[in-house]
Amino acid sequence: MAQNINSAIDPRSGFCRSNSTFYSKRKPIPLAKNDSLDVTTFISSRAHHGKVAFIDAGTGRQLTFSELWRAVDSVATCLSDMGIRKGHVVLLLSPNSIYFPVVCLSVMSLGAIITTTNPLNTAAEIGKQISDSKPVLAFTIPQLLPKLAGSTIPIVLLDDHAISNASQAKIVTTLHQMMKTEPSGSRVRDRVNQDDTATLLYSSGTTGASKGVVSSHRNLIAMVQTVLNRFSLQEEERFICTVPMFHIYGLVAFATGLLASGSTVIVLSKFEMHDMLSTIEKYRATYLPLVPPILVAMVNAADQIRKKYDLSSLHSALSGGAPLSKEVIEGFLDKYPTVKILQGYGLTESTGIGASTDSLEESRKYGTAGMLSPSMEAKIVDPDSGKALTVNQTGELWLRGPSIMKGYFSNPEATASTLDSEGWLKTGDICYIDDDGFIFVVDRLKELIKYKGYQVPPAELEALLLTHPEIFDAAVIPFPDKEVGQFPMAYVVRKTGCNLSETAVMDFVARQVAPYKRIRKVAFVSSIPKNPSGKILRKDLIKLATSKL
Repeated sequence: MAQNINSAIDPRSGFCRSNSTFYSKRKPIPLAKNDSLDVTTFISSRAHHGKVAFIDAGTGRQLTFSELWRAVDSVATCLSDMGIRKGHVVLLLSPNSIYFPVVCLSVMSLGAIITTTNPLNTAAEIGKQISDSKPVLAFTIPQLLPKLAGSTIPIVLLDDHAISNASQAKIVTTLHQMMKTEPSGSRVRDRVNQDDTATLLYSSGTTGASKGVVSSHRNLIAMVQTVLNRFSLQEEERFICTVPMFHIYGLVAFATGLLASGSTVIVLSKFEMHDMLSTIEKYRATYLPLVPPILVAMVNAADQIRKKYDLSSLHSALSGGAPLSKEVIEGFLDKYPTVKILQGYGLTESTGIGASTDSLEESRKYGTAGMLSPSMEAKIVDPDSGKALTVNQTGELWLRGPSIMKGYFSNPEATASTLDSEGWLKTGDICYIDDDGFIFVVDRLKELIKYKGYQVPPAELEALLLTHPEIFDAAVIPFPDKEVGQFPMAYVVRKTGCNLSETAVMDFVARQVAPYKRIRKVAFVSSIPKNPSGKILRKDLIKLATSKL
């Protein structure tokens, strides 16, 4: 069978006519054969000569590989003594820190499940995730305790200071106390299989409500293998971690995957341009992962940056979140000629991978999301007829491969509408694949707003606007912006006789959502355009909003 398919695959595009499937042109990843394997064991057993695993850019504190693995062992011992078992969910609410990975790796080594959340989310948003995922324990920092005030979950503090806030929460211990514990070889360990759940990350679904994405150890191991293959890393590589570790890309690449290569990850607790640049200089960083707005800012301020900082150690910039335009790529290469740009495309549902450009030459296919990742297959499907299309035809991108999620957490309807019976993930992105096997994303079927790489579901904001006593109807659309990519804009129909102002609408939303979800532009209209079944015609509103640009 495989022989027949191979002979029918066009080596240039990767397209196979007999089953209308695109196959990856990259060397397949070696998948771990042993079924009883967790991702922590897989990563810790990889041989390398790396010395330092993590550096805290703010304090200079370091964790060597031996300290890291000992800490993971100690914390896992404590968790096991606390009764944490396979299948239990543990919540991690924290900004980036060198201890973030310690928590993730310890929890996953026991077969327990890590769920992360954005520290910018409101207490109500975090409360929703807690009631959905039902964690038995939470890790957080003192400053974020108020966001867990409404919950009864026992809490472990990530730092020793400021336990004076303990009165308002059930604080059971601190991570540092746990790390001082002697690891016990005899602790209760459930047998963990690759198909067991490892992470539960919340992603904005097509319908707006946030959904828990269930990823298995097999998914994460495949992602680690892909990261290792893609960069063929040396131990002396040093990555700056600017991306949030609670996000799939940060969690799988920076908190876990890169450890397997012996590379060093330098952690910034929050993104700030000056801190990032001075950290590159101070630690002689070689890889810089970022999102397009940061890349654009680096191009615009290049002359001042080059005067002030020595970035000569840097050889690669990794961009994800949205494809880069020709102007941005060439602008960057012009200002930073020794740095090559590599791009990646992925979803939480595909464990952060799907396609990438792995060389400067590939990135110069302007506007591409890259070629299919190793061992990944794709179909381009006509959203109306469901027919699989061929090269250079535009339709919805479907992906299948070892890193595709198990499904959405306790949500069989959402799972069934996103994953088909053959394991194909419907990405919701409208794409085409060209003659050379490069994917181009044309549009988003799902209509999510991408603000600085954060996803904002319009439906969630629309539902909130409709709770305002003076609003009759509302629609939210992405408004293009050079700096942030897109921001939420609202079209509002006022109730008769009301004279609600733009500012009042923006303030009403701002009080109830995380900063990245705020409405930043409002227009009042007499009615919202809808199709016969009552679905908002966002495309028409987007045209209306952008026609005035």
